[in-house]
Amino acid sequence: MSLSSARLDRFARHIVLPEVGGAGQVRLAASRVAVIGLGGIGSPALQYLAASGIGHLALVDNDVVDVSNLQRQTIFTTRDVGYGKAVSARRWLANFDDSLSVDVSDARITADNAASLIAGADVVLDGTDNFATRLAVSDACVAAGIPLLSAAVGRFQGQVAAFAGHLPGAACYRCFVGDAFDAEDCDTCADDGMLGAMAGWAGTFAALQAVKVLLAGVSGLGDPGWGKLHILDGLEPGMRTIRIAKDPTCKGCGSAA
Repeated sequence: MSLSSARLDRFARHIVLPEVGGAGQVRLAASRVAVIGLGGIGSPALQYLAASGIGHLALVDNDVVDVSNLQRQTIFTTRDVGYGKAVSARRWLANFDDSLSVDVSDARITADNAASLIAGADVVLDGTDNFATRLAVSDACVAAGIPLLSAAVGRFQGQVAAFAGHLPGAACYRCFVGDAFDAEDCDTCADDGMLGAMAGWAGTFAALQAVKVLLAGVSGLGDPGWGKLHILDGLEPGMRTIRIAKDPTCKGCGSAA
């Protein structure tokens, strides 16, 4: 695969980076990322995934744009209120870069359809807002051997982690939260509130980590950091990192799988 002169111009600031280079940009152009959830996390993450030249994007979200979303979901405008998020996001992408290949689904992702919705992805970026969905996505990623970028945000804190539970010794998302959250019973930003810029920080950081995963072995961006959970503190501000150990009895990636 080669890049046209127009694409070389567009991504020139990437290509001059020794850590990315031409080979890295070609890898990004050939990559497919599935973005699950186009809300506070998925919206800014999608913008920077597209801006980085990810050639193929699969968008999954069954929700519609509400006026209360606009405080943090930067991909949408007032004109999108009442329309599906996946379709609205595809429209933004078409205006931003019509060379990108985009698939959309307005189906609610569940344990039954997760495998088909992430099929063919090189990386899945999950920004959904409940544990049941996150665990269904994680289990599907492990089964398909696809790395998972999981990101969450609430109030003034964000969490971003890269999981590769299909690899020996690497944890999956279920290793992190356990099995108690398979029910859809977590708090939402409607209940607790959220600083809009905090969602932007978590979403763009997740996009950065996704690029690092995609360029592993091609660029000099460093190790993907499997199982490292980065905790972003918007009040301090600061970030700390902890490592998630693989649970040998995990029903997602361990002996019970």
